[in-house]
Amino acid sequence: MTRLSLFNSPLLLGFEQFERTLDRVSKSAHEGYPPYNIEQIGEDGLRITLAVAGFTLDDLSVQVENNQLLVRGRQTDDKDRVYLYRGIAARQFQRSFVLADGIEISGATLDNGLLHIDLKRPLPESQVRTIRIQGPKGRSRAIDVGHDGSV
Repeated sequence: MTRLSLFNSPLLLGFEQFERTLDRVSKSAHEGYPPYNIEQIGEDGLRITLAVAGFTLDDLSVQVENNQLLVRGRQTDDKDRVYLYRGIAARQFQRSFVLADGIEISGATLDNGLLHIDLKRPLPESQVRTIRIQGPKGRSRAIDVGHDGSV
């Protein structure tokens, strides 16, 4: 069966990476543990907060791989404990977030069972470039291309 793509138009050049990113997002959307919040902190800041009760600093890792933020938790059972009832399982998790280009991780803290990961996103800048058009016999003319694509 042929897969229908949003980026199938010949007018959308170079958007293959976006399509791969959307595939990654749709696969990770079904993860349910641990629960998390994403909040805006200031004009250019974001904070991801994950509820990781029972995990220590040694049980958690935060990494960035190919524009993907990966948060992993691994707990091990304490063999010296004898449980009469076990309602809290020692479990592992991996939660991933796809990051836009330019987003940087500014820090991570663990406080009262909440893992806070702070991110900074760059503010967009307006850019104007002049494109030189080559004509026959080496003649050329420069045109200014505006940010909105107007000439």
